[in-house]
Amino acid sequence: MPSRPFAPKVLFDRHPDKMTRRIAAASLIGQGIAIFLGGLTARQFAIADGDPNGLAQVYLWGGIGFAVACVLASGLLRKPYGLMVGWLIQLATFASALILPAMVWVGVIFGGLWWLSVVQGHRIDRIRVEWAAQAASEEENGN
Repeated sequence: MPSRPFAPKVLFDRHPDKMTRRIAAASLIGQGIAIFLGGLTARQFAIADGDPNGLAQVYLWGGIGFAVACVLASGLLRKPYGLMVGWLIQLATFASALILPAMVWVGVIFGGLWWLSVVQGHRIDRIRVEWAAQAASEEENGN
């Protein structure tokens, strides 16, 4: 099968197909778990420092809220703006490194997984359409 050149529009597709949505949703749910654990870590670091600013609970609830946002974003992938919300989640993950620097690694890992899931999911969807068309033409021809 000849491969098509990579098209950046795939990354912001307004109507991703079934496999793209499934793989991207799995990536976002995994990212939500990692972000929740990052919120717990930020809270514990604040407590270990004596919580001078009283931010320990803010870090905890912020991590919980951000993790819930990841899960909700996975459900929004059916909407035209779903992939854009996913990209915003990726940017917010990098921004969370301002509170907990280790979140840069979470952002790199899950940003890469997000990109890979969108690109490869689109590729799988395209192959499935081609297979369905080939099967239909073979059925028409009686093969």
